[in-house]
Amino acid sequence: MKERNTQNLKHEPVPLAIVGGGAAGMFAAAVAAERKIGCLVFERKVRLGAKMLMTANGRCNFTKDISPETFLRDLGDPVAEWAAPALRNCPPQSIVRGVRSLGVKLRRMPDGRMFPDSGQAATVVHAFGDLLRDEGVPLCVNCPVTGIQPMKNGFIVATERFTVWAKNVLVATGGLSFPKTGSVGDGQDFARRLGHRIEPCRAGLTGLEVRDRAVAAQAGARFDDGEARVLDATGRTVFTSAGEVDCEAWGLSGAAVYNCQRWVARHGYAGMSMEVSFGGQSVMLRQLLPRPLKEAIVTVGGVSREDVDPATMMSRKVPGLYFAGEVLDVDGPTGGYNLTLAFATARAAVVSVQSRLRDGGAW
Repeated sequence: MKERNTQNLKHEPVPLAIVGGGAAGMFAAAVAAERKIGCLVFERKVRLGAKMLMTANGRCNFTKDISPETFLRDLGDPVAEWAAPALRNCPPQSIVRGVRSLGVKLRRMPDGRMFPDSGQAATVVHAFGDLLRDEGVPLCVNCPVTGIQPMKNGFIVATERFTVWAKNVLVATGGLSFPKTGSVGDGQDFARRLGHRIEPCRAGLTGLEVRDRAVAAQAGARFDDGEARVLDATGRTVFTSAGEVDCEAWGLSGAAVYNCQRWVARHGYAGMSMEVSFGGQSVMLRQLLPRPLKEAIVTVGGVSREDVDPATMMSRKVPGLYFAGEVLDVDGPTGGYNLTLAFATARAAVVSVQSRLRDGGAW
């Protein structure tokens, strides 16, 4: 075998290291490939997109085809104002075009929710994987990152077996729900060690435990025309969500319940109660007991929005360090909002990285 001459090889940093190969990480890598930005993706599991494969019961509701302003209105305070720059630069319509450009046939529901026509989340995940393969994006799977160390000339990204020198780092490790998919809170730990405030992580978009004979009697039943209302301490309705209500052996779930529970998680449980209507009857919940965080669709909490520039997703504490997706204290209702936020924040980060590389400011 002919020996390769390595005398003239230079040790150069990777322009962008992406920590996390979920929705935000894959989208970031796709945008980087499109813009010819060298990147390397680290993923702790053996495959990309493990949690994305579970979305919408495995059907992958990847966005909601509505206007950016309607989308932001649905997000509500305090997330909407912060997420607005990223969302307006990467609106749902752009995401739809992008997924379609990967050769994925799509299905639009009457309310705007978008799915792959196959009804299989794997169709979307594999399309991203095929793109990254065709673009030659290197993937380090089964490779948890153990630390991120800022240096004078970039960052050292450490794993158990090797280290990588990177000019910029994007942390896209997700929240803390469904830890078996790789969302174990390591990104929040990295951020905390580097001086960022971490907002307490709690369950969002999850069911409520209920001890009620009417609910128990309907266990296993689904009501598509249900409604849930959040009431404050005075009994005034402060939030309403219409849609699916599911009766479970342990309580109530479904989109209407999930969205109200997320609103309460955002605004505080003290004094709040909820009225859930389904099948011609109503149940009043005086004590709101959410299911565990590990079962939640989304994590409320994470890297503080105040520590991250909403226009670029770059840390206000550590130049060249970026965050995207559920690792941030950013979340939305059920129905494609959270994947859209992951995609939009990931794109904003990569666009900023490109600008820094072009301007020579990466170091």
